[in-house]
Amino acid sequence: MIGRQYSLAAAAITVLATTLSTQAFVPAPASRTPLHRVHSTVEETTNGETAVNKNVDQIADTSRDKVMTFSYDMSIEPKYEKPTYPGTGNGMSGEEGEYDIIVIGSGMGGLSCSALSAKYGSKVLCLESHIKVGGSAHTFSRMHDGGKYSFEVGPSIFEGLDRPSLNPLRMIFDILEETMPVKTYKGLGYWTPTGYWRFPIGDQAGFDKLLMDQCGEDGPKAIQEWAALRNRLKTLGGSTTAVALLNLRQDVGFLATTAGSLPFVLTHPDVFTDLPLTFDDLSKTTEEYITVPFLKNFIDTMCIFCGFPAKGAMTAHLLYILERFFEETAAFSVPIGGTCELGNTLQRGLEKFGGKLQLNAHVDEILIEDGRAVGVRLKNGSVIKAKKAVVSNATPFDTVKLMPATEGEPKGLTKWRDEMGTLPRHGAISHLFLAIDAEGLDLSHIQDPAHLIVQDWDRSLQDSQNLCSFFIPSILDKTLCPEGKHVIHVYSSGGEPYEPWEKLTPGSDEYEAYKKERVECLFTAVERAIPDVRARVEFSIIGSPLAHEAFLRRDRGTYGMAWAAGSSAPQSGLLGNLLPFPFPNLKTPIDGLLRCGDSCFPGIGTPSAAASGVIAANTMTHVDNHLKMLTEASKKDPLYKFLDAGVLGQIYKPLVQGFTPSPELRTDQFVSGSGVSPVDYTATDPNVSERIDLKE
Repeated sequence: MIGRQYSLAAAAITVLATTLSTQAFVPAPASRTPLHRVHSTVEETTNGETAVNKNVDQIADTSRDKVMTFSYDMSIEPKYEKPTYPGTGNGMSGEEGEYDIIVIGSGMGGLSCSALSAKYGSKVLCLESHIKVGGSAHTFSRMHDGGKYSFEVGPSIFEGLDRPSLNPLRMIFDILEETMPVKTYKGLGYWTPTGYWRFPIGDQAGFDKLLMDQCGEDGPKAIQEWAALRNRLKTLGGSTTAVALLNLRQDVGFLATTAGSLPFVLTHPDVFTDLPLTFDDLSKTTEEYITVPFLKNFIDTMCIFCGFPAKGAMTAHLLYILERFFEETAAFSVPIGGTCELGNTLQRGLEKFGGKLQLNAHVDEILIEDGRAVGVRLKNGSVIKAKKAVVSNATPFDTVKLMPATEGEPKGLTKWRDEMGTLPRHGAISHLFLAIDAEGLDLSHIQDPAHLIVQDWDRSLQDSQNLCSFFIPSILDKTLCPEGKHVIHVYSSGGEPYEPWEKLTPGSDEYEAYKKERVECLFTAVERAIPDVRARVEFSIIGSPLAHEAFLRRDRGTYGMAWAAGSSAPQSGLLGNLLPFPFPNLKTPIDGLLRCGDSCFPGIGTPSAAASGVIAANTMTHVDNHLKMLTEASKKDPLYKFLDAGVLGQIYKPLVQGFTPSPELRTDQFVSGSGVSPVDYTATDPNVSERIDLKE
């Protein structure tokens, strides 16, 4: 959720690519109603007795050093429609047609892929099952006593959106020449067993003072250990201004688009030895340098937004924080009008370049012919064809549901579906939405809209009953509720087991009682900052994992894929054999089918998901178009100058341009010869929608 950027990981991949074949990035060949319950995932013994379910059983022991993940076998799932709740749509919209690229899902990954693909000149259709754009980054409203109250449902802590920055999402806005008004704040509140404290972003002296105040006699030691950790990771951190995620593509063309980083690599040879560290378990490094408990706790909370504490998180998760969060200009942002403005901004960019977004259009199936994705079938029966590619922004667990097994299908597809469908995942999330009367309420003691609450440092931060966050955006954005009121979004960590919920019928007394029981810790968390909050409540809404699943279109309400760092994920390609690469490939065994979103590199988080969409869009276009976009972007702000691949990029271009995009993404397969001229994608030609990449 915090605006992280994985440029160092991009640099690591770039360095590796200069010494290895690009095959490292190629995968191996190869409405239900609320009353209709899903097939239970509880395991049963042969004699019919219910066995202990591993997912539920693990929450009985949530010690600090335990890594929690959940697992389901999607291959044994019965076919059923996604849950339907009022306000989510029936998924029955959408008309037949033909496009170059079809994107399934309008989350940050899907919208970024769609908008940039449209800028590159492709005819793009983005299909969204919900009636709202943005995926997890959307806002809903309720009327109460004649006033409108708007609530966030997903990410709430953003850094680097107020000005040009290394946040990929901000970079995309600037490339699309779209703006999004924000207000900023300079801290993150913590409510812990020892009391309240505040992380001051953009203030190194303030952070040193925090360490002195919180660590007692270990204060000087904590400052030294933090400095030693930053120094250890200095070279990797410095790579954030050598190459960006926006430079990446998944074919041989990225040798040209990332060539601008070579001077940094040549002058920092130690980056080679640190390559595995980039994707490895962060705790392996922090345990070498950090002994002060307060610092360990702080690092764990900075990582938890990716789903894991330091144990399980990539080293890459911390590097942007080490580099960026202590610069004077660093600040957190509140989008004016709500988090929905992230999606609205990308939608404007998509439509500016001729792309189309269709809401309330649920995809039932990805159509495959002769080993190639050729389009989709909608819930209403309409068939939409894709000339070049289909891109799924759905989770891997939802994507495999769109590809039913067929007799005689390639073994590589079967293996891919089985492995993607059984990937470990984070648990579900519970939500509490509060509209409160703020008359006489003094919030000056908390300073910031965003807060983390930890009940017990000896318990896992993945435990949904131990860690939660609350966000009061109306402190800065007065448009979200009537004057004299506040809106608060409280949400658990992604460790809520789904099994107890799937046995319940929404609306039943048992269901309502269980909702109240599971969110009591969320109410208690807000009481740390506002002791009389219950007396101030105008109205409240509880969002269960069932509602999270329905409203955000995520199987079992999952927070996302949960492959712990330290080993390679299935379907990670040759790269996974060389480095501990914890992400499945964005390419698939099906020609013309790609993925993007938080289950792809660079992972969970709004900026990361957006970056994955950009990488997918780059992969589908000719390298010359990509290079032109980077040059254009580099001129938008001095900070972006490093995006330009420069002279080295132009030297590499003749060697690789005939092989981009890669053959499985061409409509005219295997155009012979290198140096094939790309289509002049400017998105200003009225005939642009008729163009096909590399077609003469």
